[in-house]
Amino acid sequence: MNSKMDVLGQSVVVFSKNYMPVNRVNVKRAILLLVTEKAEPLELNGCKAIAVHSPNIVFFVPQHIRLKEAHAERTWRVPPVTRRELLRRDKHTCQYCGSTKKLTLDHVVPRSKGGKHTWDNIVIACEQCNSRKGDRTPQQAGMILRTAPKSPAHPAVLFAEEFWRNHGLIVE
Repeated sequence: MNSKMDVLGQSVVVFSKNYMPVNRVNVKRAILLLVTEKAEPLELNGCKAIAVHSPNIVFFVPQHIRLKEAHAERTWRVPPVTRRELLRRDKHTCQYCGSTKKLTLDHVVPRSKGGKHTWDNIVIACEQCNSRKGDRTPQQAGMILRTAPKSPAHPAVLFAEEFWRNHGLIVE
């Protein structure tokens, strides 16, 4: 039998009105959305409901709920290009050799060659790879990037991709 904290620690996936997974909320928030009729239960793959016991009743919370109304999305802006955000994006790993030691920022197309200080032109590189590449492009230096640099995606899009991948609907 689950303890009270185990039950309240579980989460529920929230879908938008047009069935896009947008977020994960705790059980208490899911109950509030259901009781105020802002959301409705969704039955997916025969998932079992989460039983929440109160002194008087047992409330069964579905593992997936769908919002009834389209909500105005909060505006999301691509974060500024900072060392912290680049390290997060590149998973604290050199994009040339995979090292996690002595990391620096590297402009793929050097600024002296017209490269911009943008998400799609900066990667994390270890000091050794950055020095080896120098003032050249990776192709000129004979180096290959492990992943192409790109700006961060909207969190809802990332959540949806992760949800569908975990449910076997996106194959890579």
